[in-house]
Amino acid sequence: MNNLNDNMGDDADEASSPFLRLVGERLRSIRLQKNMSLGDVETRSNNEFKASVLGAYERGERAISVPRLERLARFYDVGVDQLLPRDPLRVEPGSSSAPQGKLRIDVAKLAQMQGPQFSMLEKLLRMIQVQRQDFNGKVITVRAHDIRAIAVMLDVSVDEVPARLASLGLVFVPPQT
Repeated sequence: MNNLNDNMGDDADEASSPFLRLVGERLRSIRLQKNMSLGDVETRSNNEFKASVLGAYERGERAISVPRLERLARFYDVGVDQLLPRDPLRVEPGSSSAPQGKLRIDVAKLAQMQGPQFSMLEKLLRMIQVQRQDFNGKVITVRAHDIRAIAVMLDVSVDEVPARLASLGLVFVPPQT
């Protein structure tokens, strides 16, 4: 009986855990980056992930088990660690919020290009996406330190990278509305 009470206490603690809310926000973010509604997930998973239950996970109202989290990660085609929020107290090495030197690259167009330099560039950009937990797969903004690596791959100077990518049609230009 004591174990039952202990478990009930844990459930009450879980329901008010800020971490559950953060996990839920992360789950919602990945789902939206995959351009799926809750109903889409339910349908495409053959009802393994019910929309109402997934919604409760995303709102932080319900805890998701580790095995279920693993299955959801497989369904979204991401690593399990990508479904968990980053530790807000941990500072990632090399992270910078400085906006200068940013460049938006059209990853979808890059994926269609042939050649070893494009393959290597695509691998670099996919690695950056995983690091940033950004899975929309269409466009990525690279920072100054990423541009240096791209310059090496394209065999141009750092200053020439934007023009070289533009000449290849890889610089993302948002559609005009």
